[in-house]
Amino acid sequence: MTRRTEDGTDDPQGDEEDDSALFRRAVADVRPIQNDRADTRPPPPPPRPARREADAPEVADSLSEPPPTPAEAEIGERLLYSRPGVQRRVIRQLRRGHYPPAAHLDLHGYSRREAYRELAAFLAAAQERGCRCVRVVHGKGRGSGYRQPVLKVSVDHWLRRRGDVLAFASAPEHDGGTGAVYVLLRASDRDAPGRP
Repeated sequence: MTRRTEDGTDDPQGDEEDDSALFRRAVADVRPIQNDRADTRPPPPPPRPARREADAPEVADSLSEPPPTPAEAEIGERLLYSRPGVQRRVIRQLRRGHYPPAAHLDLHGYSRREAYRELAAFLAAAQERGCRCVRVVHGKGRGSGYRQPVLKVSVDHWLRRRGDVLAFASAPEHDGGTGAVYVLLRASDRDAPGRP
C-alpha cells in the first residue's frame, strides 16, 4: 500500500517503512540456527561379517596340516554334512538336486593351497550375491597320486569348518556324483528379513 503525503503525492519512503515493519513482525519469533554447517564426515564402512573373518584363520591354519587320512575324515564315496538344526527334508532335497546351484567352481588342477584360496573366495562372493546353493567340483582323486582323494578330503574338512555353510552333500550323478558337492549357504546379513 502506498502512503500519500499531505499535498496528495505518493511517498515512496512510507512504503519502505510499512514493508520493513511488516517484515520485522513476520520474523519476530525466528531464532538463529546454532550450527549451520553440513555433516561432511565420510559414511561409515559397510559392516563386515564377523563369523567369516573368524573362520578364515582357522581354515588357513589347517592348510599347513597334511591332508587328513580317510579314516580321520570319515569319508566314504558320498559326502554328507549338516549343521544341527537343519531339517532332514532340506538335506534330502539337497542330495536329490532339488536346489539348483546358482554358481559353480571346478577345482581340478589346483594344488591344495590354491584350492583353498579359490574355494574361500568363491563362497564369499556367492554369499555376497545372495546364492543359497552352489556346486563345488573337487574330483574323485583318481589322478592325485595318493591313496586318497586329496581335494575331496580337504574340501570336506574346509566346508565343515565354515560358519556360512549350513550343509553339503555329494551331487546327483548327472551333476558330478561323488566328484562334486552341492553346498547350502547361510543367508547373508543383508538378505535377512528386516534388512534394507
